[in-house]
Amino acid sequence: MIELHTAPTPNGQKAMLMLEETGLEYELVLVNFGKGEQRSEEHTRLSLNQKVPAIVDTDGPGGGEYTMMESNAIIIYLAEKSGKFYPDDTRIRYDIQQWLNFQGGHIGPMFGQANHYIRFAKEDVPYAKERYHTEVLRLYSVLENRLGQSEYIGCDDYSIADIASYSWTKGWETYDFDLDEHPNFKRWLTALEARPAVQKVNSEAARIRAEIQASA
Repeated sequence: MIELHTAPTPNGQKAMLMLEETGLEYELVLVNFGKGEQRSEEHTRLSLNQKVPAIVDTDGPGGGEYTMMESNAIIIYLAEKSGKFYPDDTRIRYDIQQWLNFQGGHIGPMFGQANHYIRFAKEDVPYAKERYHTEVLRLYSVLENRLGQSEYIGCDDYSIADIASYSWTKGWETYDFDLDEHPNFKRWLTALEARPAVQKVNSEAARIRAEIQASA
């Protein structure tokens, strides 16, 4: 059994999606940011960085309990545990790793900052909004070009590279992004949103957000 300590953030949804796709048994433990639970002593024991997601696997390596933080590390761990979405072929693995790192090093940080300054900043900072918005649009173009080369982001099959990128890039409406001018990305997004696991996680994330807002 895997305990998933998370919240409906892009990184949090990444781990939820991986667990749904693999079919591994798990229990979701909500970390309520509105109540500061990510900074609690209990959560800090699981994630020294006080972020989500974190997992506790009661049947970890060697058969004992194993705790892990960092979303991309978690989805690699779950891929190897389940034998899914991370092929054994060395060249394909390297391709997937490149695009997994692209998500972690570029998409996550830039989309995160753009989303903050566009939607949540307490004061208007035009330079920051323009800086990060421009970079987000550039990164969408990188994905558009990549998806012109390959059916999916990491390779021609659905993989952890897609799982890592989807939750960050699905909110394209926030960024004045013309989906119709990016047909390769649109094709990929449509394919992912037809997957039952993606639909379930989107629905669950919306439900959790609504419950958190109602209890605030």
